[in-house]
Amino acid sequence: MSRFLFSLALLCASALSVAQTAPKPPAPAASAAANKLDRVEVSGGPTANSRRRNSTASKIVIEREDLDRYGDTVLGDVLRRLPGVTIGGRPGRGGDIRMRGLGAGFTQILVDGERAPAGFAVEDLPPDQVERIEIYRAPTAETGARAIAGTINIILREPLQKSDHELRFTLGRDRGEPQADFSWTRNLKWGGPNADEFVGAMSVNGGLHRRFNNIDSHNRVVDTDTGEVLNETVQQGSSVGNSSNLNGNARLRWKFSDTLSFNLAPFFALSQNEGHSQNNAVGFTRFRDVHSEFDGRMHNLRLNLSASYRPAVGETWDFRIGRGGFKNTSNSQRHESLKDVGIDYQRVQDDRNVTDEDQTSLGAKWSLKTAKEHQWVTGLEHEQSQRTQVRRTLIDGLESPALQKFGDTLGSSSQRFAGYTQDEWSPSKIWSVYAGIRYERIETRSDAAGLLPDTRNVSQVTSPLFHLLWKPEAFPKDQVRLSLTRSYRSPNLNDLIARPTINTTYPTGPNLPTYADRAGNPDLRPELATGVDLSLEHWLPTGGIVSGSAFVRDIKSLIRSRIDLETVPWDSTSQRWVSRPRNLEGARTMGVEFEVKARLDEVWEEAPPEWQLLLLRFNVAVFDSKVKGIPGSNARLDQQPRGSLNFGLDHRWKALGQNFGSGFNFNYVPGTRVQQTENLRREETSRRQLDAYLSWASGSVRDGINWRLSLANLLPRDAQATSEATYVDPLTSHNLVTDTWSRNTTFRVISLRADMRF
Repeated sequence: MSRFLFSLALLCASALSVAQTAPKPPAPAASAAANKLDRVEVSGGPTANSRRRNSTASKIVIEREDLDRYGDTVLGDVLRRLPGVTIGGRPGRGGDIRMRGLGAGFTQILVDGERAPAGFAVEDLPPDQVERIEIYRAPTAETGARAIAGTINIILREPLQKSDHELRFTLGRDRGEPQADFSWTRNLKWGGPNADEFVGAMSVNGGLHRRFNNIDSHNRVVDTDTGEVLNETVQQGSSVGNSSNLNGNARLRWKFSDTLSFNLAPFFALSQNEGHSQNNAVGFTRFRDVHSEFDGRMHNLRLNLSASYRPAVGETWDFRIGRGGFKNTSNSQRHESLKDVGIDYQRVQDDRNVTDEDQTSLGAKWSLKTAKEHQWVTGLEHEQSQRTQVRRTLIDGLESPALQKFGDTLGSSSQRFAGYTQDEWSPSKIWSVYAGIRYERIETRSDAAGLLPDTRNVSQVTSPLFHLLWKPEAFPKDQVRLSLTRSYRSPNLNDLIARPTINTTYPTGPNLPTYADRAGNPDLRPELATGVDLSLEHWLPTGGIVSGSAFVRDIKSLIRSRIDLETVPWDSTSQRWVSRPRNLEGARTMGVEFEVKARLDEVWEEAPPEWQLLLLRFNVAVFDSKVKGIPGSNARLDQQPRGSLNFGLDHRWKALGQNFGSGFNFNYVPGTRVQQTENLRREETSRRQLDAYLSWASGSVRDGINWRLSLANLLPRDAQATSEATYVDPLTSHNLVTDTWSRNTTFRVISLRADMRF
């Protein structure tokens, strides 16, 4: 790994040195003509609408204008305004990305067409590093079939067309705490008679953030046979965290000849965080005061090298090799104390976790576009990774006897092989047909120590895929799409390895179902889904769209964590409640999505002149699901809401000049109520978020400064979650109910961004 890091640093430094020392191309005789030529090149490229309209598979494309609109600092906030996309986390701060309400592996996330590197949180990627986002509602053979909910492909920045540099600074406040971000993008272009032999772009982003969170949770255990409250605890406090991050990527292309080109794409992400928390407990508890301190560091590096060879018109061979790795280190110290009448209890727990992983990927793809409107694509992919996890827990300075049995070090490896072929055929202007098939095999191994058995899990899936696009001749502005697909979700590494994680609130003795330990299951099988997607699109004269879509997914071998009382090897004195993932019979999910994106004069012909540039954005989605084998009307997929709604308006003010704009977006996700197992239910309140922005320019359009004032989560609203578990006390045989509820406070986030191009 150290050699790889050194090579990557040397390569990036060399590229930057060449970029700075390479001679600039001769200045054109007429600068006006050169400017005109640049504009022709930009307008001739594919737009978001053309990419979406001409794709046989149903997809949505988001380009730079939409990424910049609200001045978001994390990608998750951009995506949650799209049809059927929701995110977790506190409003205004991003979170995990979920299509159709499904996360945790149901949504496939790609970066430049490849699965996101391990350990990297894509939802935290700054939008400034992204060129565009492609959202596929149904899988294709080339993008991969591990996409039961859909695929989000993030394309990193490409060379700038109109300027050499793009510089941005953002200052903000989150509950009064300071936030700062910056980004710089450099366009590279030199060599050859047309100054296009070497073309590329480099982007660097960084940020400093300080954030406050509240701690407010309640727990109550009631004996329903006697009505007695056996345990009631309230924990309240706060935490403050400081984080810093630095990300960078480059896309460098060398045009070796008219038929051969090479591409180099390095990427890095560095972050560190530290903070502390303090909370007090009241009630039946073994502690009164808890003070914790934590710190962590992460680095993620990747280098992709690819070559594109075009031996004939319409034929292309693409070869790719990638090398990368990440390391994540976290430390925490927890101080517990209980001082009461006759009691003086002190306990200190230190945890250190280090995860180190190396990855290598290979790929080859052959593409052929024939004169008979066939577009063949056939490819092979191979990926392997090696991971080492070191975990050490000290209690009052001594090794934890419960965890010492399992050893400190765990090694694991994963290998993935995939082969696919697909053909997209357009026999006429009315019909386009796509047919493909993909085979994928994933093998996961772990070399355990102590009481853990070695793990070997193999999953193999063959996925046939079919898409149909119909453009009715009588309705040239309308399109109908149909998809029949098979997709899947493979178990992740943490779900397979049986190594336990002991709950810190009840580390020894009996625990509660709501404070269960966690462990894996090496016998998990992949989830398989058969899906149908149908969508209708109506394109408006100036590029607006009105669309509706519906989907059904029938999932077999659904993976869900279940809490059971077990006799465990890490506690010899009592049984423990343990949460383990297991394969259930299956589930079915379905939904409908509706979207309108248009200028107001496209949907209202008599709109007043001052409103004609008003851009309307509206989308609504409704979801439903049913998990087989679990009774009740709320036996739904985990955390899937009933739907989502977005309504937004954007306007350019003619009276104040074309460089002044404003807009707002209202996002609503209804609350969820899920019967997770026969005896465990969870509820979450609805989420409402209102965002707004003002944008204006100072100076000239090209060389001035573009300002953007962003206001996220303008009307903060607390988020609450409750869970209820029913079980039988093994000692008294009484029926017990455990209720747990928590409240997370959300905050208004304000930021001001300056954007310069030169």
